[in-house]
Amino acid sequence: MNFSTKLIVRSYELDAYNHVNNSIYLQYLEYGRMEFLKAIGFNYPKLFESGYFLYVTHIDIRYRASARLFDELTIEVVPVKLGKLSGTFHQKITNQAGDLCAEADVSWGCVDKNGKPSKIPDEFVVPALKPE
Repeated sequence: MNFSTKLIVRSYELDAYNHVNNSIYLQYLEYGRMEFLKAIGFNYPKLFESGYFLYVTHIDIRYRASARLFDELTIEVVPVKLGKLSGTFHQKITNQAGDLCAEADVSWGCVDKNGKPSKIPDEFVVPALKPE
């Protein structure tokens, strides 16, 4: 499933060069993933209550073009891998002109309440998490 959501660049996200600070893109990616999980019916609060968590384990991000104040950004999320313990999303951030600002591969893993790698409980493996 390809998913996208939008946001507007805010002034406090800019750095001394008057463009979005590199670290802010990580927050944008997180926002996109959380919106994706909500949209596919993934019950994150129930996962927590069940004693499981999803941790980001690796991010490979490539910065392509600057985003600036009041740009409307589109954050895309595409599941590209799903295993028993982990998965990977490919994400893109584009501006209103269609320019690619950043893209990333984000790997995540499921852990139990003790922080140990764990199989993702079957009830949380919703179809949209699986790559097409």
